[in-house]
Amino acid sequence: MIILKTNNELKLMREANRIAAIILSEIEGKIKPGVSTYELDKWAEDRILSLNAKPGFKGYHSGSRIYPATLCTSINHEVVHGIPTKERLLREGDIIGVDVGVIYKGYYGDGAYTYAVGKVSPEVEDLMKTCKGALDVGIKQAKKGNRVTDISIAIDKYVRPRGYEIVRDLTGHGIGRDLHEEPQILNYNDGKKGQKLKVNMTLAIEPMITNGTYKVRTLNDNWTVVTDDGSLSAHYEHTVAITGNGPEILTRL
Repeated sequence: MIILKTNNELKLMREANRIAAIILSEIEGKIKPGVSTYELDKWAEDRILSLNAKPGFKGYHSGSRIYPATLCTSINHEVVHGIPTKERLLREGDIIGVDVGVIYKGYYGDGAYTYAVGKVSPEVEDLMKTCKGALDVGIKQAKKGNRVTDISIAIDKYVRPRGYEIVRDLTGHGIGRDLHEEPQILNYNDGKKGQKLKVNMTLAIEPMITNGTYKVRTLNDNWTVVTDDGSLSAHYEHTVAITGNGPEILTRL
């Protein structure tokens, strides 16, 4: 069931997502060669708590699995859900997807960004640019009267002609009191007719693309999703509210 938010609920979600946006903005200056993903995670948890919110991912249950960290830090061929550790050090030329969830007064904020560690090649820059562009065109379709699938089709049409693949096993989602609500938002065109978008729906739109295969697998930690062929992956995400005047990006300062 799709849950339409009240105006008061939207106020709380704006604050939750503003805090997520603060983390994604401030962490960029901390992403350098030699830094561990644990250091980034510890900083993020402390910063979220300082803003009177709670980490949204830490302790999150998915079946019998419990996520152990504040951030998902996914490096290079890791698509999503990479677990921060003291042993995982960033290296010059890496790319890292940082996904952050925040809970503020019972409501979730959720956003992600892919960062370059030092200098990366033009090819890698293009992968990141294309994924960010896919997010932008998807958000433009998040408006009253459109369908969820209009978001999916826009992302698909943007990514594929540029020579990249779209991860199919992972999707965007509704968000609110729960991190994952209806509807599911595919990042590719499956040819089906999706639900209509209504005012006060809140959506987490998050394309994940690769410079190789669309196929992915999960590592033995039961969380980290990687590309099946070791190709690079980029991931960007905004939480968006459907309004009478078009999409409102909530994960924005």
